[in-house]
Amino acid sequence: MSEISEETEHPRPSDCSIEFNENTFLVDAALIADLLRVPAARVPALMREGRLTSACERGIKEHEGEFRLTFFYENIRARLSADARGKILRRSVIDFGDRAIPDAARRVGA
Repeated sequence: MSEISEETEHPRPSDCSIEFNENTFLVDAALIADLLRVPAARVPALMREGRLTSACERGIKEHEGEFRLTFFYENIRARLSADARGKILRRSVIDFGDRAIPDAARRVGA
């Protein structure tokens, strides 16, 4: 298992690609692809097939006004935490290697 986590101070071009509109989030496929190590062109198909799934959480208390988007693909869990303007504050990726993603890692708030 390997984990990569970073606070983002200086946005990369793809980091500016989260858009919020009411209860809808739009994330650039290139950003998701980079996190999950798949070709960007495959992201929409993987989502339609249900092989790449996602969850969204709204921050509370000290994280009020933030959102956490979590993406699951095969044995990888990737997370983006963003403010209300869509600026990415934190990103992390856990690759569980040969093991499946544990059920606990799929729970909201985990």
